[in-house]
Amino acid sequence: MFMKEAIKNNKKVIIISVAIILILLIGIAYAYLRTTLQGQEEYVIRAGTLDLVLGEDNELTLEKQIPIEDSEGMSLNGFSFSLTNNGNIETDYKIYLDDIPLDEGETRMTDSAIRYSLTKNEEVFSAKNLTTMGSDPNRRVDFGTIAKDETINYTLRIWIDYDATSEEAGGKTFKAKLRVVATQPVGEEVSTVLLENIPKENQYDDGVDTFITGTDPNNYIWYSGKLWRAVSVNKEAGTTKLVTQWNISAISYGANSSAFEGSYMEEWLNDTSVDGFLGNLRNYKNFIVTDAKWDATTDDTELGSITRPNGQETVTDAVGLLNMYEYQSSNNGGTDGYLNNRLSWWTLTPYDSSYVRYVDSLGNVSNYSPSLANGVHPSINLKSNVKIVDGEGTKDDPYRLMGDNDTNLNGTKLNTRYSGEYIRFGNDENNLYRIVSHENGTGTKIVSAEPLKDSEEFKKIAFDSNNSVSYSSSTTIGTFLNGVYLTEYVDSTYSDMVEENSTWYLGTVESGVSYKLAKYADANMNSTTSYTTEAKIGLLRYGELMSGQFEKYDNSITYWALTPHSASYVYGVGYSGYVNDGIPSNSHGILPSLNLKSNVVITEGTGTKSDPFTLELAD
Repeated sequence: MFMKEAIKNNKKVIIISVAIILILLIGIAYAYLRTTLQGQEEYVIRAGTLDLVLGEDNELTLEKQIPIEDSEGMSLNGFSFSLTNNGNIETDYKIYLDDIPLDEGETRMTDSAIRYSLTKNEEVFSAKNLTTMGSDPNRRVDFGTIAKDETINYTLRIWIDYDATSEEAGGKTFKAKLRVVATQPVGEEVSTVLLENIPKENQYDDGVDTFITGTDPNNYIWYSGKLWRAVSVNKEAGTTKLVTQWNISAISYGANSSAFEGSYMEEWLNDTSVDGFLGNLRNYKNFIVTDAKWDATTDDTELGSITRPNGQETVTDAVGLLNMYEYQSSNNGGTDGYLNNRLSWWTLTPYDSSYVRYVDSLGNVSNYSPSLANGVHPSINLKSNVKIVDGEGTKDDPYRLMGDNDTNLNGTKLNTRYSGEYIRFGNDENNLYRIVSHENGTGTKIVSAEPLKDSEEFKKIAFDSNNSVSYSSSTTIGTFLNGVYLTEYVDSTYSDMVEENSTWYLGTVESGVSYKLAKYADANMNSTTSYTTEAKIGLLRYGELMSGQFEKYDNSITYWALTPHSASYVYGVGYSGYVNDGIPSNSHGILPSLNLKSNVVITEGTGTKSDPFTLELAD
């Protein structure tokens, strides 16, 4: 804190200069023309029918700056520029912010000391740390597709983080250039690929949507660190509905109402904070329909007789759940279709005013009180212009989307990556982990991809043999995680990457109350709970990202969560994906969670389960 106060109060001079250089790469029939232009008001590249223009409205030069709050940074004039496509074909583009060499005697400012905000066609995106763009030379400002005759206007604002330390920013310089990569579009729209490659006998057309059916069709899609299944294609809009293959978390649906609108479930799915599902999806405004209509009309009929809902109860959201009609349409009202993932999960459909319908681990449909906690199986709608650029649609080789198919990530900081991506971490049979979030702002929270094993058997341990419901490094499970786990399951190769101390939130969540109370003092999230502990290793809390079951194991295993249900019970995630509460002295599985340091970088891999990231600690 002393370092931070010194830079704020002493008004040290820090210089940020942004030099604007444009590099356009234009792909014609997979052959690239590379051109560098510098020092002009407007840049134009023409090749065949492609004609992309970048025009500058004003020049951005920030000198003698001091750290400022985000509210001040968002009010800066910034650097305004526009992309115009004067050609007769649409063009895919990516905008990067690259380092340029410093002058003699200058020292580069760290990205973590810099904040930015982007405005795109009047839509203002929230302030973020520059590290969220990625690391040089892969800092991506934005990407998308620009239609012929279309102009996209941007304003980029950059400022020094109010909390930057002297070590990070004092007397240092940041210089960068804009680079625009433009290519003739490759790949085909998701809807086209699916409907052309899924056999007709595995399609059901109800006149509004074309549903993909069957026990295991090739409809796997990898997006934003998660494996999804394509459920249906809307015939008019060309959008594609997806649902995650596995449960991402488990929470109460709501308090006393079965309505989706205003429920805890709606809040969790569409929460854009670091704690929410939507906020951790990659560039979601470029990929998904944010004003999708979700039909949550009540239906108390049985599988096989459920009809398409009539739209009496619809909700407009970016993220929702599948309704009962969509579930049964995946296999003609049966229970053995691909949407039966052998886990228990909520649907969008109320049974009546008091109960919500859910799919159980056998694929049957039952009714559950919304105050009880069950698995969360999020659903989204991909925009019609999203393209598939790789993959075969199988589980081991899922379709990959343009803009989410990164390669050559060597040297990229892990804290720029996305919730759900896989990493190699730890020893032997316990060496696969997943990214949870970037909760502490600089590092990366990760969790074991499955409960710990010893000789292929799940290890079980008491939460606390003395029946304490408050986790600490001295409870039974806390002692194990901060002792034996670090030496035998991780060892120094990996434990050196872990933050020495992390804050673990221990708020109590009773049945029927908001999941937010696990971390916050109230459901408005005005302040975090006062019930916390400090430890190097912990567990995921109730309702946290990636706290759901990722698989359905033949050897049934329930694992401990961090959150007390009451003064006598602690939550655990059941083997079928639901949440129950247990006596702390009982023995259950262990899903270790920890925060990696901000200087952990990727050496290899693409972040999928079959090709996880490998890591090292950078200097």
